[in-house]
Amino acid sequence: MKQPRRILYIDDDAGLCRLVTKLLERRGHSVTSAATGQQGIDLARDGGFEIIAVDHYMPGMDGLQTLAALRALPGCPPVVYVTGSEESSVAVAALKAGAYEYVVKTVGDDFVDLLEQAFTLALARVRLERDKLAAEDALRAANERLETLLKEVNHRVANSLQLVSTFVHMQSRQLDNDDARDALADTQRRIDAIAQVHRKLYASGDVETVAMDEYLSAIVDELQETWSTPAAPRRIRLNAEPVELHPDKAVSLGIIVNELVSNACKYAYGPDRSGEVRVSLAKAGEHSFSLSVEDDGIGFAQGDKPRGSGLGSQLVLAMSRSLAAKLDYDDGHRGVRATVVAPL
Repeated sequence: MKQPRRILYIDDDAGLCRLVTKLLERRGHSVTSAATGQQGIDLARDGGFEIIAVDHYMPGMDGLQTLAALRALPGCPPVVYVTGSEESSVAVAALKAGAYEYVVKTVGDDFVDLLEQAFTLALARVRLERDKLAAEDALRAANERLETLLKEVNHRVANSLQLVSTFVHMQSRQLDNDDARDALADTQRRIDAIAQVHRKLYASGDVETVAMDEYLSAIVDELQETWSTPAAPRRIRLNAEPVELHPDKAVSLGIIVNELVSNACKYAYGPDRSGEVRVSLAKAGEHSFSLSVEDDGIGFAQGDKPRGSGLGSQLVLAMSRSLAAKLDYDDGHRGVRATVVAPL
């Protein structure tokens, strides 16, 4: 058995109104009729209807004008457009104006069958739209909860890494061996480079990508504060386009920058010489980016072994592999120029 509906039928044809009302009520529906568009609008404004049928040809306010006024009412139920015209332009105009269905008027039970079917389809569409909105609201709320959770996770990770960095620093102060202290200082800088990613994720509105220009700026500032002294100034210049990377890629690139810049600050220039290190990040085509770190120092000959422990060079190679990147050293550059090209 079909579900009964509360129907408003707007048509200036009194005879047809009576016939439609009689046939629909026999099928269990509750029908209220209106002889003019304005009367129908007034009835619809009072509410209580699940669906409305509007005739096209009416004196004064025609069906399209009535439809527009109905659609302007708050909480207007779906409207089925009715006309004796078979012109497609009328149907198109009605549907564009917001009608849910379109029925061509005929005489007899066939018209009521089509009208009732149109009511069912229109109400089903309303339910689908309502369910879709509810699902979108639920998904939006779930995404907001997830973003809040991810921000909290990044906040806690950043705090934990800061705590580890502090422990490393405290341990280094207890050591008498300069090499051991330097190794722990390098470890502390690597930890800080990773922690900086999580601080950026926590502070930004996006927990899925890292703005690399801001991230590298923070790393460069810390490195310059570490390596530049009055006796041996180290100026680190950054030229970074607003490239955004996944956090895992950002960490790998941050460690590469940390190692290359640190090596340049330590070994490119003499202990009493000033020097400059330049870091550049840019898109290299639509699907990749390019990083370069260069200095104008003493450079190294082909086949030279890495200075220091060699761990920094190993980390650069390992992080380059994690990025699926191509790592090159420019033999023609005065000093050292390393370039990393990787997919976004």
